[in-house]
Amino acid sequence: GCGFGGLEAARRLEGADVDVTVIEKTNHHLFQPLLYQVATAGLAAPSIAAPVRALFRAQPRITTLLGEVSAIDPAARALRLANGSLVSYDHLVVAAGAAHSYFGHDEWAPLAPGLKTLSDAFEIRRRVLMSYEAAETATDPERRRALLTFVVIGAGPTGVEMAGTLAEIAKHTLSGEFRRIDPGSAQVLLVEGGPRVLQAMPESLSQKALEQLQRLGVEVRLNARVTAIDATGLEVEAGGGASGAPATSYRIDSSCVVWAAGVAASPLGRMLGEATGAECDRAGRIKVEP
Repeated sequence: GCGFGGLEAARRLEGADVDVTVIEKTNHHLFQPLLYQVATAGLAAPSIAAPVRALFRAQPRITTLLGEVSAIDPAARALRLANGSLVSYDHLVVAAGAAHSYFGHDEWAPLAPGLKTLSDAFEIRRRVLMSYEAAETATDPERRRALLTFVVIGAGPTGVEMAGTLAEIAKHTLSGEFRRIDPGSAQVLLVEGGPRVLQAMPESLSQKALEQLQRLGVEVRLNARVTAIDATGLEVEAGGGASGAPATSYRIDSSCVVWAAGVAASPLGRMLGEATGAECDRAGRIKVEP
C-alpha cells in the first residue's frame, strides 16, 4: 500500500542499505482527508492525488509495482499478486488502509456509495450534479423533492464534512444557475445512529460541530438507524435503545444517498492474521503489541 503508512515507511528507508518494493493497486497516492472536496466539485483530482512513481523518482532503490496482493505466505516470505506473479521479501510492511463496511448489508453499496477512492468521489459528484439536473426538468413536485433531498449516513469526520459541503453547494455555489428550481431549497440530511456527531471527539466539540452544521442548513438526525436502502430512498428507525424514546420508523425519499457510517480494515488484515495466527478484532484490524 502507498497511502500515508506505506509512503512514510518507504520514505524513512531512504538512504538505508536496502531494496524497497512498493506494491499499490492504483498508480497514485491519495490525500484522503480532502477526498470529499473532489466528490463535491470543490477540487480537481490532481490536487489530492500524486503519481506514486513520481514520488519515488529520486530514490533509485525503491521499485514500484502496480498490483493487488491476493495471498501472503509468511513461511516462504512471499506475496502472490492477483495476476499470478510472486514477490519475495525479507521484511513485510502491510499498510493497506481501510474499506467500506455496510454492517452485513453489502447490497447497499451500489445504492449508497462510500468515499475511499477517486472513483468513489467521481461517482458521488456525478450523482449530486445529476440530481440537480434531473430536478430542473422534473414536473412532478414529489419527484422534484426527492431529487433535491441529499442524505449522508454517518456523522463521523467524512459524513460531517460531506453534509456541510453539500449544504454550501445548495445555498451558495449553485445559486442563480438554474431557472426552474431553487438549489437553495435542497434538503441535506445527516443521519447518525449514535447520540451525537463526531463521537470520537470531546462532547464540547461535537456540540460545536452540530451547531455549525445547523447554521449551514444541514438537518441532523441523531439516534437514527438506517434499516433499509433502495433505489428511491431509505428506511430509518429512530429512538429506542439508550435514548429511552419509543422506536419509530419512517421513510426518506432521496435520489442521492452517501454512505459514511462505517469502515473495516483492508481484507489483507484478516489474510495476514490467518497466515500468521495473529488475532484480529471485529473490524479486521490486527491487534498489535505496544
